[in-house]
Amino acid sequence: MTDLSRRFIAIAYGFVCHAIFGLAALTMVIVMGSGMTLGFGRVPEPWNWVTNVALLLQLPLGHSFLLSDRGRRILTWFAPRAIASDMAPTVYVIIAALQVGALFALWSPSGIVWWQAEGTLFYVFVALFLSTWGLLGLSTLNAGLELQSGFNGWSAVFLGRRVRYPDMPTTGLFRFTRNPIYVSFALTTWTVPVWTPDQLLVAVALTSYCVLGPILKEARYRRIHGARFEAYAQDVPYFVPRLTPAPRADGVRSDV
Repeated sequence: MTDLSRRFIAIAYGFVCHAIFGLAALTMVIVMGSGMTLGFGRVPEPWNWVTNVALLLQLPLGHSFLLSDRGRRILTWFAPRAIASDMAPTVYVIIAALQVGALFALWSPSGIVWWQAEGTLFYVFVALFLSTWGLLGLSTLNAGLELQSGFNGWSAVFLGRRVRYPDMPTTGLFRFTRNPIYVSFALTTWTVPVWTPDQLLVAVALTSYCVLGPILKEARYRRIHGARFEAYAQDVPYFVPRLTPAPRADGVRSDV
C-alpha cells in the first residue's frame, strides 16, 4: 500500500466515521427528546413492540460483543489488512454509531403520550435534558475525545504510525464516578419533556445497560492493570457519584 493510498483510505474512513457519528447523535437527541414519538419506524401494533425491543437489544449486546477479545478481532475485518488493527477504533465507532442511529431512527412509536411538559415547565425540562447531554459531552472529553470519536484510529493511519490509546482517565468527572459516560447517558433518558410508554421502555433498558455494562470493562482493567486500577477503584465509586472529588490519581493505560 502506497503512502498516498493509505492517506486517502484514512481520510475516507474518518469522513464516514464522523459523519455517521454526528448524524446518529443528532437523531438520538431529537427522537429521545420527543419521548420517542418522532421515530421513523411504522411497524403496526403489536409487532412494533417486537421490533422496538429488538432495536433496544442490539445496541448493548453489539456494544459489549465488539469490546470483547473476539469482537475486537472482528473489527479488523472491515479495513485493509495492512491497516486493520490501527483502524479498529474508527471501525468500532462507525458500527456503534450505526447501531445508535438505527435504534432511534427506526423506532416505531406507539402513538400514546402519557405526559408532556407545557409552558415554563417545558423549558425547565428542556434545559435539564440538554444539561445531561452537556455532562455526557464533558465525560467524553475527560475520557479522551480522540478515542470516543474514532479520531485516533484513522489519524494514526494517515500519519503512518501505530494507533495510540489515551490513559484511562482519573481526572475531571472521573474523580466522582468511575463511569461518568454511563451515568450521564442514563440521566438523558430520564429528563425528557415528553413521557410515553416508549420512553419508559427505553429509559429502563438503557439505564440497566449503563449500570451493568461497565462490569465487563472493569474486569478487563483489573486483569490488565491490577493494583493500579484497584487503587483508583478504592477511592472512586462504580456508578453513583461521590459528593466531593476523589484525590488525583495517575492515569491507567487503556487498551480499548
